[in-house]
Amino acid sequence: MSATPPTGVTVKDFKSDQQVKWCPGCGDHSILTQLQKVLAANGADRDRTVFVSGIGCSSRFPYYMETYGFHGIHGRAPAVATGVKCANPELDVWVVTGDGDALSIGGNHFLHTLRRNVGLKVVLFNNRIYGLTKGQYSPTSEFGTRTRSSPQGSIDHPMHPISVAIGAEVTFVARAIDTDVQHLQYVLKRASEHRGTAFVEVYQNCQVFNPGAFGFATDRTAKADNVLYLEHGQPLIFGKNREKGIRLNGDLLEVVPVDKVPRDDLIIHDERNPDPSMAFRLARMHYPDFPEPMGVFLAQQKPVYEDLLMEQIHAARAKSGPGQLAALFAAGETWTVE
Repeated sequence: MSATPPTGVTVKDFKSDQQVKWCPGCGDHSILTQLQKVLAANGADRDRTVFVSGIGCSSRFPYYMETYGFHGIHGRAPAVATGVKCANPELDVWVVTGDGDALSIGGNHFLHTLRRNVGLKVVLFNNRIYGLTKGQYSPTSEFGTRTRSSPQGSIDHPMHPISVAIGAEVTFVARAIDTDVQHLQYVLKRASEHRGTAFVEVYQNCQVFNPGAFGFATDRTAKADNVLYLEHGQPLIFGKNREKGIRLNGDLLEVVPVDKVPRDDLIIHDERNPDPSMAFRLARMHYPDFPEPMGVFLAQQKPVYEDLLMEQIHAARAKSGPGQLAALFAAGETWTVE
C-alpha cells in the first residue's frame, strides 16, 4: 500500500465501469460527479479509499466509484465503516447514506458514530422521501406531506439532520445543495480534510417522488433571499443585494436590514467556536421564516476515536505482550459439556 497518494489522477480514474442507474434529473448524479472531482483534485489514492453504504438510492454509490466499497444492509453503514476505519486507520473511509437509511432504522448507528468522532466522512443525501421503495414519507418529510404511506398528510414532525448531528457532538457539520456544484465541491473538500467525523447533509432532488422539495433554494429568482451562505469570520448577510442580515434579539434570531442596524449587531459566523450553541441556533433556521444556511456550521478538533483505540492497543501490548487467541479463549471460567 502506497504511503503517499499518487499524482496525476483524474476524475475518470474514479469512475467505475458500471452503468449509473439513477433517474434522469436525480440529484445523486451531481453528488457523485462533485465527489469524484474532489478526490481527483486531492490526489486521493484509490487503494486507500473506501465507500460504505446501506440501502436506498444513494447506497448504489460504491458501485460507481473505482475504489474499494462495501454495500451493507439498511442503516448499518456507519457500523461497518467504523470497523473498517478501526481495523486500518490509514484508510480514507466515506459513508454514503440517505435520510431514511441514516435517520430511521440507522438512527442508533448514526448517532454513536458522530459522538465517538470516528474518522469517517458521512454524506447524507436528503430528498425528504423514500425513493427506492417508491415514495413513502421519510424521517425528514415535512409535516403534512402526502405520500403513498401518508395519503392524508404526514402527522410526524420532521427530523433535522444538522440539529441531530450537533446534538450528538459531531466535530464537523455542513450543508450543501445538489444544484450549486461549486459550493458542493467546496463543502465536500472541507469534509475530506477534517480529522474525525465529518457530516455533510446534501439537499438532493428526487425528480420522481418529491420534485421541487427544495425549490426555495434552487429558484434563481428567489434563491438569494432564501439561502444564507456561511463564511467563517464574516457577518451573516444575504439577499439579492446583500441587504439583509441576522442578529440576536435577546435569545431570538431575527432578520434585519443591514443599513438600519449597526454592523456590530450582526452575528459573525465562527465555525471553530468550541461552544456549539450558535451552530445549533443556525441549524434551527428554516424557510420560510429564515433563509436556510448552507456551508460549514461547525469545524472543531477533538481526539479521534481510532487514535485513542490504537493508543490503548499499543499500551496493552507493551504491558502484556501481543497475546494469544487460544489463551484468550481458555482464560477465566470454562465449562465442559458432556
